[in-house]
Amino acid sequence: MKMDRVYTQAHAAVGAILFRDGKILLVEENCPGHPDHGKWHFPAGWVELGENPFDSVVREVKEETGYDFTPSALLGVYSMVRKDTMGKLHGDPSAYVHGFRIVFIGTISDTATLPIDEISQTRWYLPEEITAMDDETLRDRDVKTMVRNYLAGKKYPLELLIHTVRE
Repeated sequence: MKMDRVYTQAHAAVGAILFRDGKILLVEENCPGHPDHGKWHFPAGWVELGENPFDSVVREVKEETGYDFTPSALLGVYSMVRKDTMGKLHGDPSAYVHGFRIVFIGTISDTATLPIDEISQTRWYLPEEITAMDDETLRDRDVKTMVRNYLAGKKYPLELLIHTVRE
């Protein structure tokens, strides 16, 4: 069940660092009228109500890149506050984004299908190209931290994330 997002509370999101041949895959946002239109980011998205975060990241990677993704580890959990979006979301002058993002590491399929309309294009970047991006190019500043953490070999077992459903 998909619900409208309320931007006056924190939300959970997932994302994945996709690494191949020394490069990291980023996606370009295609959301005209949104503050992040045309900016680059790693494949990521909101966890839908009741959705297992493992299923969320597999779904988001497939939707945004066309690749099949298999998580193998957690890179970390990042708290991101975007006050730069205040007044730019759904006409609410006090609304801004605060997401807790669970970032995964894993493997992807050899081939990809076309991504969804929310993504203009995908591109493989060298890590130093990503860390050189400014706020006009890169959607979120914490992407640079995630790239540095990935290159430093930080990773945690998937078992740290436990999903339960109470009927």
